[in-house]
Amino acid sequence: MGKQWNYKGIIPALALPLKADYSVDEQDLRRLTSWLATFKGISALMTNGHTGDVFSLTLKERVEVTRIVADELKGKLPVISAVTAEGIHEAIEQALMQKEAGATGLDIMPPHHWLRFGMRPQHVVDYFAAIGEASGLDLAVHVYPAWSKASYSCEVLADLARLPSVKVFKVGTREMNKYARDIEAIRNANPHAAVLTCHDEYLLASMVQGVDGGLLGFASFIPELILELVNAVHAGDLKRAMDCQARINPLKDIVYGMGEPTGDAHARMKYAMVLAGRLSSPVVRPPTEQPDEATRKKIADVLRAAGMLQKQAA
Repeated sequence: MGKQWNYKGIIPALALPLKADYSVDEQDLRRLTSWLATFKGISALMTNGHTGDVFSLTLKERVEVTRIVADELKGKLPVISAVTAEGIHEAIEQALMQKEAGATGLDIMPPHHWLRFGMRPQHVVDYFAAIGEASGLDLAVHVYPAWSKASYSCEVLADLARLPSVKVFKVGTREMNKYARDIEAIRNANPHAAVLTCHDEYLLASMVQGVDGGLLGFASFIPELILELVNAVHAGDLKRAMDCQARINPLKDIVYGMGEPTGDAHARMKYAMVLAGRLSSPVVRPPTEQPDEATRKKIADVLRAAGMLQKQAA
């Protein structure tokens, strides 16, 4: 049996630094990985999430990203890699490749055809059970928004929570009534699972629902503020939590606006990370585009007001 990891806390879904030719910037990725690993309260790092440009990467590139991060961490923290596949056979192939690269856990995204056509509850359970059995790795359930056809019912979430391989729930329901019921269903089925918000765009509201932390792309950018927020929530200090959220809000608004995380939002976050000295380059892969001049100026103004501006806007 492998090491038992505690995934409760904050798990940054890594932004992926790219060079001008769109190749992975290994040096910058190692630097970001090493920096994030210094924060107490970060329980793991995640590669190949939406924030990490998973859909623009080849399978070979996804594996290499995990290999770089795992090598840099050298067992200090667990590495969770996302798996996005269309069927069980492909998902197992990806899972075994990520395991060989050093992943200790897998974030299982719904197959694209579920988003288009929907799925039966047993399809979901069989999918997770097969990946867990074949890989022997800890699994994270990537819970998609309630409005999508890949939204899991409370009953399906409870069934998943009972699988021995499922250790983490990345809950992105984005409909607060169902979000509360989802958390309750998971807790009742498996009180030991790590239940983490992934509502980057409204952190405090989702954290006060009794979750164990967050699995967040935003934590690649501002881990110190998000850790401060979750610690205040867990201490029951609402005043401190609200003050922290107020400092986060301008940064959140310039990245996510009034919407959910998107490719454009991730491009804005990369640009902000460059100005804050946390990445070397804001390069994104087409068809995603870098923010326009007016948006870049707004990002610089927000970072300046927050005392985070280290580089001038390009």
